Amino acid sequence: MTTLALASVRRRLIAFAGSFLAVALTVALLTVSGVLLCSALTAGPGPDRFAAATLTVAQPREVSLTTVTHKGDKVKSKTKSKPLTGAAALSPALAGRIARLDGVARAVPDVSFPVDLTVAGRPARGPHGVPVVAHNWAAAVATPYRLAGGTAPGRGEVVLDASLGHVGDRVVVSTRTGPHAYRVAGVTRPAVANQAAVFLPDAVVAAVSGLAGPTAVAVFAEPGVSADTLAARVRPLAGTASVYAGADRLRAEVPGASISYVGAVSVFGIMLGVTAFAAVFVLIGSVGLVVAGRLRELALLRTIGATPRQLRRLLAAETAAVAVVAGVVGAAVGGPLAGTVAGRFTAAGVLPPGFPVSVNVFVLAATVFAGTAISVLSARIAAGRATRIAPTQALQETAVAPPARTAVRVAATLVTAAGAVAVLVFAPLRGNMGMGMGFVACALLLSAAAAAGPVLVRLVGTALRPVAAATGVTGRLAAATVRASARRVASVAMPLMLLLGIATTLLSTSTLTVQVAEAQQTRRAAAADAQLVSTGSGVPLADARRLAATPGVRGAAATLPTTVLIDEDGKPEHYAAQGLYRAGATALDLDVSAGRLRPTGDGLAVGADLAAARGWHVGDRVAVWLPDATRVTLRVTAVYRLSAGFGDLVLPAGLVAAHDPRGLVRAVYVTGRVPATPGLVAADATVPVRGAETQQAAFEALIVILVAFIAVSVVNTFAIATVARRREFADLRLAGATARQVRRMVGTETALSVAVGVVLGAAVSAIVYGAFSVAQDGQWRWLANPTGYGVLLAGTVLLGMLAGTVPARLVVRRRALPADAR
Repeated sequence: MTTLALASVRRRLIAFAGSFLAVALTVALLTVSGVLLCSALTAGPGPDRFAAATLTVAQPREVSLTTVTHKGDKVKSKTKSKPLTGAAALSPALAGRIARLDGVARAVPDVSFPVDLTVAGRPARGPHGVPVVAHNWAAAVATPYRLAGGTAPGRGEVVLDASLGHVGDRVVVSTRTGPHAYRVAGVTRPAVANQAAVFLPDAVVAAVSGLAGPTAVAVFAEPGVSADTLAARVRPLAGTASVYAGADRLRAEVPGASISYVGAVSVFGIMLGVTAFAAVFVLIGSVGLVVAGRLRELALLRTIGATPRQLRRLLAAETAAVAVVAGVVGAAVGGPLAGTVAGRFTAAGVLPPGFPVSVNVFVLAATVFAGTAISVLSARIAAGRATRIAPTQALQETAVAPPARTAVRVAATLVTAAGAVAVLVFAPLRGNMGMGMGFVACALLLSAAAAAGPVLVRLVGTALRPVAAATGVTGRLAAATVRASARRVASVAMPLMLLLGIATTLLSTSTLTVQVAEAQQTRRAAAADAQLVSTGSGVPLADARRLAATPGVRGAAATLPTTVLIDEDGKPEHYAAQGLYRAGATALDLDVSAGRLRPTGDGLAVGADLAAARGWHVGDRVAVWLPDATRVTLRVTAVYRLSAGFGDLVLPAGLVAAHDPRGLVRAVYVTGRVPATPGLVAADATVPVRGAETQQAAFEALIVILVAFIAVSVVNTFAIATVARRREFADLRLAGATARQVRRMVGTETALSVAVGVVLGAAVSAIVYGAFSVAQDGQWRWLANPTGYGVLLAGTVLLGMLAGTVPARLVVRRRALPADAR
């Protein structure tokens, strides 16, 4: 059977070209997503800044919660962890105590903190935009950093990474304690690829950083003392801090200074889910069309004695042979293409600079296997009836469309549609999971439409029959053909539905999220006469307080963005928050629905969505982990509605300034006279929404990838369907139809197919987007971006018409009749 299958493939290369391309595209897309996700999951922490040290000592850079459950005689424990965005300081005396231990050559305190750097009056960043991190000069030996020119820093001096400046430059180092001016005394050779270093004199580093102690201690062993032995001696002195050795030493790095791939895992996880659905959807339709075009051949084989089992084996062998070769080609293309896609995400700011793309052989094998398995399964389903029924009936159904398996289609439609309704009604469409749940509902509705495709095609064909009939006899024939071949028309319409449905849903939901956040930001700032935003990472809280005390300022509100952790049923979860300082008249309105906004002492304001989800009310006590792992218990004093693009929690500004590594004011809202303040400029519009630009860039990049894939698949699907109809076109020519009439008929059929795909895709996206819109702010909307939607709609229609009519022109030629008729 394998020999027969290979011979069949060789004789029908053109017939199998469509399925070959479909499988290759599918595997390539899955390979790109799989390689990028695997790269993010397996990427190392980057160069070790503590490479020269034997051990590092630091407070944990994460919050871990352990849940213990009792089931009968068994006790199960589960630990969940989430990284912090700051680093807790150690005792200033710890390094000295460790240095006195036997076997310790020296113990060096390391004070590390992010800074804004201005060199010769211009903001400076490291290569590829990596962050600038400041350290005390003594900690340079932990890497080690070595001088490439100049001298060690003295009073009023710093040492810079050579990529940042030159000896003699004048620089300003800005931290939460304010701006500090220095002269560059020396430069070092770059030693850590993912950060640029600034070294301050040890005597001033505490005052500049605002830290009460070092963020880590680098421990060096005496000759002959192993890391394990030294660690055992250090641990009793470490207290709550952790002792790291070997590759774990880098865990003592401060957050933001080491590479984090948490965002990359999230982005590529979403990408894999979305692309996998689209790829499988397209592949099933394409392979099904190829097999459907061979039903006459299968029926003839049945009449000469082939058994159903033999036909199934033949189809499986043929499809597998094509799919394996196509899969290998697709994987070979997808591997290198993953680097290009990663570059696009890096340029958009979604990925950290220098994201390592590693092609994993197991990912390649898995995608080839998945493409082959889906193809074989699709072929078996497409030819299922032809291989089971009686030979004479199988031959008859090649001329007359076989009856649809209505019960199976109805069941599939009802189940998937019910699932979509359940997601849209009961799943949270707001917050971090909102867009993900929206896509799940979109996928379920698309599946329901695909299952009911033939029925929907007949309905649309009947509804548009008068319009088609108005074009003449070819139009009437096209309408009749659409109703009679509903399954084929549905197969070519589904990729168009997929293209419009997925692209508009992703584009609309991501755009609306930003629009709602911007609208709420406008409402929040409506009471202010002016909005001042930072020209860098922010200004110290003390500057905002001085601004509020300036004569002529009636009221001021300053915000300090931060991220906190909350225990969510045994699992720590990140929440965007703001530190808030207020003075005088109201300058920032959060639309408080309960309690009073008191951002002082232990007061905590909670967004209405989070309060409802957690069941919190005014007066409740809530435990919160601050960025440096400090755990505080705050009292809910207010619940507010305008949280989109702002944060789910509002904390006292002083608390954020003391425990966030940045701790800087990013925006100030002022009523009354607006004083000039260094580091702040008036904003013409609203203050930029946190993360909006990066989020939008991520979804736009994903949409571009999906649109390109589905567009090629649309062309391929129409080409497969057209090539399979060569005999039908030849019969029409023999019956007296001219080539022009056949082409006009195909054009009308294509228009009807495009109409089906566009109507279904638009309906799916409208349902999902409408529900998503209501969940955001209670308003039903049809469009988030009319221009973008119009471009997608016009592009989909144009693509469908070209994909359906161009292959027909190539097949239906005046001189092609004898070849087609044979």
